[in-house]
Formats: sequence, structure tokens, C-alpha cells
Amino acid sequence: MKRLAGCLLLCLAMATAFAQSPQNAPVQPPAGAAELLDDARPLGQGEMRWFGLKLYDATLWASGGRYRPEGGFALSLRYARDFDGVRLARASIDEIRRLGERDEAKLARWQSVLEGVFPNVKAGDVITGVKRADGSARFFHQGKGLPAVDDRALSDAFFAIWLDPRTREPALRERLLAEAGGSR
Repeated sequence: MKRLAGCLLLCLAMATAFAQSPQNAPVQPPAGAAELLDDARPLGQGEMRWFGLKLYDATLWASGGRYRPEGGFALSLRYARDFDGVRLARASIDEIRRLGERDEAKLARWQSVLEGVFPNVKAGDVITGVKRADGSARFFHQGKGLPAVDDRALSDAFFAIWLDPRTREPALRERLLAEAGGSR
């Protein structure tokens, strides 16, 4: 009986410690999301891997904890390795093209815009993109503002890389939209 009581006390102590651990503490929204979204709450998170190599961790935030594709959300990426900003822009355009954009003049224009937005990143750096209800996007690197994207079509296409049902990484999309029901 003493052994059972001791085991129960140990389990209770572990459960209490787990409930109070930092990973379960309230999470503060990243720069940009905190300033531009009302009541930003995390919806889901996941990691992106390519051939087994971790590229980044992603977290989706939304105003009031409700995801709306038209805006009022932020996507935060914490990079696991160094990337050149031009490479990030080109990879984004490649994904936008894969999702169906066929106007090459528009894609070239968008690539130029994104090359002007994205800096080089180091492992551990965070870029947060905030899609506003007016369709514009604001980006932040390590908490500092980057050039804005005021083109709604580019903003929609950019965030579709992760949030469109046709995304290359549907499992990541499901994890990001976990609290929003996953399949919106």
C-alpha cells in the first residue's frame, strides 16, 4: 500500500512539474504579430524537413485564435540553418509557380519584390510574415521591420505556400491549422 501511495505521489509531482514547465507556459507572439494583430494566439506549429534535413520550425498565429485566409494571421519561421535571402525569394516563387501561377512577367516582378524583402538568415533567426485583413503583408526579421508587400495577389500567393490545400507539405499545413480545424 505504501508503494502504491508513493507511486501516486510521484506521478502527481511529475504531472504538476509538467503542467508548470516552460513549454506549457503562455507563449508570447513574435514581433509583428504582437503589434499588428488583435489578441494574437498560436494555432499550430510544425517543422519543415527536406530529405531529412531540418529547414525551419513554423508557427501560425491568428487574431482571437481564429484563422481567416483573407488576413489577420501571422506565420513565423525559425530557421535551422543559414539561407541567402535571394535563395529564399527564389524558392518562394518556385512554390508559387508550382501552385499554379503561370504569368512569368508577374512572377519575375514578385521575385524582385521578395528579393527586396528577405534578408540573409542564420540558424536560429526568425522571420515573421503578418497577413493583414487589407491583404497586405508585413515582414519582420529578428523583430525588426522589413519592406512591406502591399500587393494582395502576391500576399495571397506567398502565404498559400504553407496554407493552401495544394501545399507541398500537407502534414505541416495540418499541424499549423490544428486549432482551426486543420482542413480549411
